[in-house]
Amino acid sequence: MPPRPPFNPQILLKKPTRPDPWARAETWRYTGPFTRWNRFKGAFPGLGIATVAFAAYCTWEAVFMKKDEHLGGT
Repeated sequence: MPPRPPFNPQILLKKPTRPDPWARAETWRYTGPFTRWNRFKGAFPGLGIATVAFAAYCTWEAVFMKKDEHLGGT
């Protein structure tokens, strides 16, 4: 058996590439309700409400509470 030539990636780069036969079948994964933004929106369902509530509490504490009433207390 003759020895195999060493692997040369430049040979692979010179060969013409064929189009992906499954590309058309896979496009539904990235359109409509499955876009990147829509997938990200659903990842943290309560984050928006929690952020607004926390900001409101911090504002209330800073404006209306005396220094001794803060939760930290020092």
